[in-house]
Amino acid sequence: MTAVREVELVWHDLTPRLLEVRRVRRLTPRMVRVTFGGEQLDGFCHAAPDDHVKVFFPEPGADLPVMPTLGEDGLEPPPPGSPQPIYRDYTVRHLRPEQLELDIDFALHGHGPGASWAGQAAPGQRLGILGPRGSNLVPLTFDWYLLGADETALPALAAWLEQLPDGARALAFVEVADAAEEQPLATGADVTVRWLYRDRGESLEAAIPAVELPAGDGYVWIAGEATGLKPIRRHLRGLGLNRNWTEIDGYWKRGTVNLDHHEDDDE
Repeated sequence: MTAVREVELVWHDLTPRLLEVRRVRRLTPRMVRVTFGGEQLDGFCHAAPDDHVKVFFPEPGADLPVMPTLGEDGLEPPPPGSPQPIYRDYTVRHLRPEQLELDIDFALHGHGPGASWAGQAAPGQRLGILGPRGSNLVPLTFDWYLLGADETALPALAAWLEQLPDGARALAFVEVADAAEEQPLATGADVTVRWLYRDRGESLEAAIPAVELPAGDGYVWIAGEATGLKPIRRHLRGLGLNRNWTEIDGYWKRGTVNLDHHEDDDE
């Protein structure tokens, strides 16, 4: 009997939350984990490895961020002349509801508001978050999984590996700046992880089309810089994979100032 493998999208209520930094830990030279806490995390929903939230940052010199206003159709623009919210999308790395704690890993690339804030983050500072808006629930019954990420999507890939059942077969590719950016990836799955170093000329764009996929039904999840994902998307589509089982998401786009950029596999 063929297993039923349908991806379910579950929506969550949007609630703006103001959280306080509890701990800051440098994972690698270019990756910082910030642990947030607070009573406002009560009721926070986190159901899928690539769940992401909008993180709202204070203006330079300010203590608190400008928080969003919600209307019937979602975020409402602020009144003319008032301060604009400063926000970017980030993946939920860990949620510990009993401790009312949330971890977010920040890649220190570029000079955007997220990287600049994370580079100086300290306990006691406060940020705002909104989301997740929804969760893609992927059945963990596939014959194999193909995962790929650069450092901006590495937190989600790490969460994927933690979620996979014991013995599940997976191939994972991680593109980072250099060998110093490797970090431990915990999993009970039967996974082959290949780290790709840009300082050696390696990339997702070159590595993934060269891989020989296993037999059977597989699920593909790849995220990172949007331009480099386009040839990967074309290659995988050419293999005739089920598009409902393939998610390729541009988390950011080289050459754009706004890193709050998501370009999925329908583009």
